[in-house]
Amino acid sequence: MANQRDLVLETLSNPELIQQGDVDTLLAIRFYERSPLMRKYLVVVYKEINRTDGFVLTAYFTSSPSRRRRTIWKRSRS
Repeated sequence: MANQRDLVLETLSNPELIQQGDVDTLLAIRFYERSPLMRKYLVVVYKEINRTDGFVLTAYFTSSPSRRRRTIWKRSRS
């Protein structure tokens, strides 16, 4: 993921959905039609320290977001 920094930052700043992670973490998720692995979702696991600060724990591509995790925000389709 080191060479995917721009995609990680885009996913954090403009996610399609945010899910609750484990132990006070959040998952920012965004679909990419053209990723290094073709059509995949990028999941960025991060932790917020406060409203304006936080840090990324890890990021990975997956074929679909988890259906077991609670979705806490979803971008409306307009």
